[in-house]
Amino acid sequence: MLRTLAVLFLPLTAALEQQWEPNFNGRNLDGWVVKLAHHQVGDNFGDTFRVENGILRVNYDKYPDFGDRFGHLFYRKKLSHFPLRIDYRFYGEQMKGGPGYAKLNSGVMFHSQAPGTILRDQNWPISVEAQFLAGERTTMNVCTPSTEIHRNGQMVRPHCLNSTSKVYQDDEWVTVELEVKGGERVRHLIGGQVVLEYEKPMIGGGVALGFDPAIKQDGKVLTDGYIGLQSESQPVEFRKVELMDLSAGR
Repeated sequence: MLRTLAVLFLPLTAALEQQWEPNFNGRNLDGWVVKLAHHQVGDNFGDTFRVENGILRVNYDKYPDFGDRFGHLFYRKKLSHFPLRIDYRFYGEQMKGGPGYAKLNSGVMFHSQAPGTILRDQNWPISVEAQFLAGERTTMNVCTPSTEIHRNGQMVRPHCLNSTSKVYQDDEWVTVELEVKGGERVRHLIGGQVVLEYEKPMIGGGVALGFDPAIKQDGKVLTDGYIGLQSESQPVEFRKVELMDLSAGR
């Protein structure tokens, strides 16, 4: 408990800084599971997610068109309490057929349903998204595909809520952090500064389509789940994905 309190929602000390665990080995996708809309779990159509020169890349050069293949690369472990740190940048042109809002747009899902429960044609996992953006828009916003969040005790009605981050250039490397404390509280940070904070993520609302109705238990508070890096038609690179898993014993 003391270790958890020292890490979540307090500045990281030099000793704690050494406890970051790399989730991405820089060589392959071991420990991760692909799920693309309109494909079965594990089908990495078109080599969407790949490792090149130590970088995890999302690329569409083998696609005939995007075809609404919204995808996610899920880390194998279920998590409840954790800080997550990611280095990302956008590159190249958006894939033909991708929706306009997805240009210079990616993100990481968390408290997601298990990849094995996502149906073949389901567009989005039931989850919460820390959203990555560029192009005159703030980054580390939050979006809620068939989930809901609260701020100051009140439910947030819009599907997405903007952070207070600065705007980053299209091809600029950005280091972001996500701190998740079970079903209690979530913080988005850049450079150690909180840019967004909210509470009590739960299942509810719309946006996700084609899901198994048994999974969408409206009103259920999300205390744990999976993290998943997005592919939604914009090429993006991840050079670091690091985690401190504080979920044990909870």
